[in-house]
Amino acid sequence: MRFKPFSLFVITMLWLAALSSASADSCAVYFGTYTRANQGSEGIYRSVLDLETGELSAPVLAARANNPSFIEIHPNGRFLAAVSEAGRAGSVSAYAIDATTGQLTLLNQQPSGGSGPCHVSFDRAGQYCLVTNYNSGSASVIPVLPKGLLGDPTACVQHTGASLNPSRQQGPHAHSVNMTPDGRLILVADLGIDKIMIYRLNQDTGALVAHDPPCVPMTPGAGPRHLCFSPNGKQVYVINELNSTVTALAYDSASGRFSEIQTVTTLPQDYKGANGCAEVRVHPSGKFLYGSNRGHNSIVVYRIDPDNGRLSWVNHETRDIKTPRNFNIDPSGQFCVVANQDSASVVVFRIDPGTGGLTPTGHKISIASPVCIRFLSTKAPR
Repeated sequence: MRFKPFSLFVITMLWLAALSSASADSCAVYFGTYTRANQGSEGIYRSVLDLETGELSAPVLAARANNPSFIEIHPNGRFLAAVSEAGRAGSVSAYAIDATTGQLTLLNQQPSGGSGPCHVSFDRAGQYCLVTNYNSGSASVIPVLPKGLLGDPTACVQHTGASLNPSRQQGPHAHSVNMTPDGRLILVADLGIDKIMIYRLNQDTGALVAHDPPCVPMTPGAGPRHLCFSPNGKQVYVINELNSTVTALAYDSASGRFSEIQTVTTLPQDYKGANGCAEVRVHPSGKFLYGSNRGHNSIVVYRIDPDNGRLSWVNHETRDIKTPRNFNIDPSGQFCVVANQDSASVVVFRIDPGTGGLTPTGHKISIASPVCIRFLSTKAPR
């Protein structure tokens, strides 16, 4: 998607107008993409979400990059990190976010510590960038220096093992890395070995140390991919790519231990086709959970029991959804924005505050191979 200079100027002016005149009712959005195989994408894109209507502004190229599939915004809102799934040696790039235009300026790049980096996040303090490498099955820690630069990696842990699936689990495949809300632990979901590996991060040195216990074992063949915490930090929800389930875990912050609450399917009972889950999100209110199905092509909606964190199915939303690689809920909790990787589109749904159900807004933008969605906003949830 290439813009002529005049078109880029006009769209940039619209971006500025949206942020300056309606900042309380809009939210900046960034999209990571695949640029491989001449699919039409050139890197990281940006847009503005209207929090009254759910309309997304026309996408603008924020930074040219090679396969910036997964991105994350620094806690201070001034920087953005993006992995690059290119070549045998992966890398992570740091960008400065222009507060006025939303454009990204490349600051520097560091090795990811393995091949096939697929997920990036930050610790709560924003001191470290955390990365997982899918192909090599490893997780790395990269310090964030003053002015947003990335330093030399301070840790890289290599996973070992295998599991049941002969095509996907012949070795480790670290798929995501997240810090617990209390800042105590680092969780790495490894699809290849069916474990959530648990580490402690040394804030002074950036070292990763195995926790006791060192992991949460998942059902053999499940393939844990991504996870998210409830707003109160007491439950964590793991979406399992290979067996199309969500596992709810109780988290005891005092002991640093996890225990299974339940595991539920992400699919309708009568669905018999192939499927692979991708993303999982808790609504900012803590009342609902969402997961994406690639194959069934849907977002599944659950209600969360406030007393025990258990899930009960609400419905499946399928309208205008195809290969939902990623989705995200805006900070106000009003809209769910879905990235359809194979249909080169991003669609917006309004969230029912009572049921959690999704209703199409009719708003859609075209972005080639969208893979990741991140919001830049401090607006409080409604």
